[in-house]
Amino acid sequence: MNPFKETPVKILDSIQSWKDLYPYSYNKNEVDPYTKTRIILMNGTEYEANWFSHQFSRNCDDNDLRRELALSRYIEKQQQKKIATLKPINETILETTISYEQLAVDLTVALAKNEPDINVKSALDFALLEDFDHLYRYADLLEMEHGIYAEKLVGEYTEIMPGRPTIAHHRHLYDNIKHHINSKIASPITRLNVAIITAAEQQTMNYYMNVAGFYTSDIGRKLYQEIGLVEEEHVTQYGGLMDPNMTWLEHLLCHEYTECYLYYSCFEYETDPKVKKIWEQHFIQEVAHLHKAAELLQKYENKDWQQVISDGNFPKLLKLESNIEYIRNILASTVNNTSDKESYIKVSSLSKESDFFKFQNKINENVNEVPSHQIIETYIEKNGKDYRFETKPHPLKELQDRTKDNISLGRT
Repeated sequence: MNPFKETPVKILDSIQSWKDLYPYSYNKNEVDPYTKTRIILMNGTEYEANWFSHQFSRNCDDNDLRRELALSRYIEKQQQKKIATLKPINETILETTISYEQLAVDLTVALAKNEPDINVKSALDFALLEDFDHLYRYADLLEMEHGIYAEKLVGEYTEIMPGRPTIAHHRHLYDNIKHHINSKIASPITRLNVAIITAAEQQTMNYYMNVAGFYTSDIGRKLYQEIGLVEEEHVTQYGGLMDPNMTWLEHLLCHEYTECYLYYSCFEYETDPKVKKIWEQHFIQEVAHLHKAAELLQKYENKDWQQVISDGNFPKLLKLESNIEYIRNILASTVNNTSDKESYIKVSSLSKESDFFKFQNKINENVNEVPSHQIIETYIEKNGKDYRFETKPHPLKELQDRTKDNISLGRT
């Protein structure tokens, strides 16, 4: 599929009425878990597109160009609103959170498996173990407060067990800045992967930032607060991989291309007929936005779209699926890694005076007050052991004990 070869519709003709903007919501007890995660992914993708366009407009002094941005941006905001209301009213904040973390886990693996750039792949594998641990912490909270087993929500496609303990995720912010890619030589899949994971993690960060104050228990509010700050680190890491040397119009073209790629991927793998129709509709709309971006690039910078996106053919499509063995292998080999400036190294390689330990000693001054640790300890105190969904024993001996929360791995 090459979206540049598709015939675009007129952008103005794709504005939807109020009736069209409010679709049916999925049944949370029957929906496929990957339908939910695709919805979250595309909601985040549209959020990123919307706010990029706003920032572009605020840094542009040509009102004709700003008008073109405003038109496409409104259509994309309509898309985001339509996608957001696919979530049913009776799905709680925490149930939705489980899907956010399942997306973070299985999306990260899907991208890492096909990533040729070693620096980008290392970033993906590193944060993977942190999102994996977040899923475990939220799942214990869900069962403890609501009696709902998260394994049912994830369809048993994704294991629920400790990863790199969340207490170890808090690093000096300097250590989350990485080398950015060079878009002129990076492969098409690398550029897509960086754009996709940045938008997805940003969506998670924003969700936790906004819902923390609305959660109904103090221990839950604290957990959202803590993990929300980890997501800030992840967005810094992933966003820092993007090429800052591209122009605003080049970035616009890449944003629209990424949306086309994702909607087409969602359409190909969607199992819900009604949601599949939405993905098809939005793909058609995004093709129009892509062609408009190419037109603007030519008009204002005298560049052909091929100078930015090679031949335009989509690489291998994105498929969300179970990745249990991949995660187990990354756990076994890298759980003790941390970030040190642009590198990922074992915690044992750091000097005692490193920024990592200074930051840890500051924010985790009293380990018993760390929310992610409190959640598991409280659950164990009530139930004798933590809540997990494992297909076989944990690959790390240190994390097999279900009667104690490990706060040393990746940290000491």
